Amino acid sequence: MAARPGAHVCGIDAAMTVIGGKWKVLILWALHDGTRRFGELRRLVPGVTEKVLASHLRELENDGIVHREVHDEVPPRVEYSLTPAGVALNAALAPLSAWGRDHAMATPAPGAPAVDAPASACFGPIGSASACRP
Repeated sequence: MAARPGAHVCGIDAAMTVIGGKWKVLILWALHDGTRRFGELRRLVPGVTEKVLASHLRELENDGIVHREVHDEVPPRVEYSLTPAGVALNAALAPLSAWGRDHAMATPAPGAPAVDAPASACFGPIGSASACRP
């Protein structure tokens, strides 16, 4: 992880530096089943723009969470996968997902439509083929 000497006050602060933002957690989860190409990630994270996806992947790579491999082919083939630190981070996100299913999804905000999604629709068990979908 890119260090900010003296800037973190606790582990949560350090983790939020890495996963902060709307899309990073969803990108990480899209990589939980293994190696993905850019286009696959774009499809698995609906709503993210190419520019934001590229930027977040670069940041996650700089933080040691994602590995980017460029294959010497024509046309070039680039693949993304989780590093051991990324795998550990994804495992840490599973309880957060469970909390979201149990609390936030169960009680929609006043005036918001109820979300009727199966528990596996977002952040299913590690190793499952589920991806976040609205």
